[in-house]
Order: sequence, then C-alpha cells, then structure tokens
Amino acid sequence: MVKIVDITEKREVYREATATGFIKLRPETIARIREGRIEKGDVFTVSTVAAINAVKSVPHLLPLTHNIPVTSVDVQYSIEDSGIRVYVKVKTTAKTGVEMEALTGVVVALLNIWDMVKKYEKDEKGQYPHTMISDVRVIEKTKGDLVESSD
Repeated sequence: MVKIVDITEKREVYREATATGFIKLRPETIARIREGRIEKGDVFTVSTVAAINAVKSVPHLLPLTHNIPVTSVDVQYSIEDSGIRVYVKVKTTAKTGVEMEALTGVVVALLNIWDMVKKYEKDEKGQYPHTMISDVRVIEKTKGDLVESSD
C-alpha cells in the first residue's frame, strides 16, 4: 500500500532547510565560468532559476511529498579549486518540512551546471572522466525555534 502520510492534525510552524552539493569540474571549465565565457550564458543565473523551479515542483517529482507553501528560496554558490558548491535554503510555514525541496533544488542546480558546461568537460572520446556530482546532503534544518545541524 502506498499513501501520503496524514498530517491533518499537525500544526503549521516555521520550517527551514539548507542543503548542499558539489560538482567537480576541470580547472579550464571553472576559469570559463569565472570569466563569463560559457556559450549557453550565465551559469549561476540559469542554475538559480532551475533550482527555484525544482523546489516548486517537488510534489510533482516525488509523489508522496506534500504540496507546501514555499515562502523563500535562496540559492548560493561557492567556486572552489576543483568545482562548484551549491547551497539551497528553503523556508515555509507548514505542517511538514522542506528538506526534500532543498535537496531537489541542489540536485537540479548541479545538473543544470553540468548541462551548461558539458561541452567543455568532455574528453576526446566524448566522455566525462573528471565531472562528478557528489556530497548532496541536508546541512541544517529548523522547526520553530529548534535548529538541528549535521555539522
């Protein structure tokens, strides 16, 4: 039997979740991103829009999640020596949390980065020997006044 968990009796409270993930890229690709030389456009602007759309689409992608009122989505990037780290923070006032929304936002932002730079990541055989998405996880969640951190 499959069903959505009944949250009818739960009360609405402030909830927030922050997730992160990393995409490993070639140094040449990172330089192109820094210099704004990606043929498809601004990697961070497009990836931010993709992440926001993904957050809002979670109930359509993950059928047992609840449709909750997302009140804020914040997407941040950190360019590191070996790639880009993405952070997505999602806020709501609801009966259930926003961890799935934050995680989905991160994953879609990372996939969008890959899509935008894949031309520069391929080797001579058309493969991606250096490109890798990793370390996707929830790093913090808040419920009411309570903060739970995994760090």
